[in-house]
Amino acid sequence: MSQKYPVLVTGGAGYIGSHTTLQLLEAGYEVIVLDNLSNSHPESLRRVEEIAGKPITFVEGDVRDRDLLRRTLGRHGCQAVLHFAGLKAVGESVEKPLLYFQNNVEGMIALLEVMDESDVRKLVFSSSATVYGEPQKLPLTEEHPRSATNPYGRTKLMIEEMLEDLLRANDQWGVAILRYFNPVGAHESGRIGEDPQGIPNNLMPFIAQVATGRRDALRVFGNDYPTPDGTGMRDYIHVVDLAEGHLLALQQLEKSGSFTVNLGTGTPYSVLDVAQAFESATGQPINVEMHPRRAGDVACCYADPGLARSLLGWEATRDLRTMCEDVWRWQSGNPAGYQKP
Repeated sequence: MSQKYPVLVTGGAGYIGSHTTLQLLEAGYEVIVLDNLSNSHPESLRRVEEIAGKPITFVEGDVRDRDLLRRTLGRHGCQAVLHFAGLKAVGESVEKPLLYFQNNVEGMIALLEVMDESDVRKLVFSSSATVYGEPQKLPLTEEHPRSATNPYGRTKLMIEEMLEDLLRANDQWGVAILRYFNPVGAHESGRIGEDPQGIPNNLMPFIAQVATGRRDALRVFGNDYPTPDGTGMRDYIHVVDLAEGHLLALQQLEKSGSFTVNLGTGTPYSVLDVAQAFESATGQPINVEMHPRRAGDVACCYADPGLARSLLGWEATRDLRTMCEDVWRWQSGNPAGYQKP
């Protein structure tokens, strides 16, 4: 067991942030969460405390607020930061690119500046497989050329390049860049899970809302891709596996220098595979409507997770059925998410 110390988790009330906060608490870290609650709910943190049986220090505020960051890092003696705070809807980023550059890129600059002046130079950054753009060959390794097909992906790519420049300029930094694929699932307790605001952008919460009757049918965009059933294929990873990857990444930074790894399963599933797995795991019928392809969607995308396995000793262990069962336990127990119905 490594030495435990206070860590700052930005965006810690969100979907991946809350599950990672739980992992950190259970591993013995003191956790300070900074979140502006623009796309999350404080109830998630109350439930994390309940599951862990340990308290969280919550600071409501924006990662771009340098004075607040300064006070928070100093007051709590934080020695590392896990950075989840950022906007993440591809469609919205196309409509509102400046909002994405402002939140994601400006937010990262503010955080890095304050971390540097506070002598806190250990960072785990939440990146994305969107930095690979259109896959040139599969599975995707960390060496695959990077590009962006939308403003959201471009913000992640710009931040990665910014971090690489920072590491070249200052060897006191330790940075873990984690490129995730498609996070799904929920904690096995059914107490915390994904709670998208408005119409879900991601497949699994949309399916879950069809199952509870909040949506009439699953809209499938494109059934003419060069895949076995014509629908797009993605690498779905259970959010608890992903959260465990963040904990191992933080612990690896304590031992070695900076690194970049994929967090995925290496096994792609089609949209129809996921819908059928959900029906099978829950007994809920999922109505499907076919629609034309969306611009910017790729036929198939999945990870080579070999580096995470060799460097961190990490691999995804929860299968598609478990992902579906855990989503259904969360969604059926919380049909309106964290809001009281």
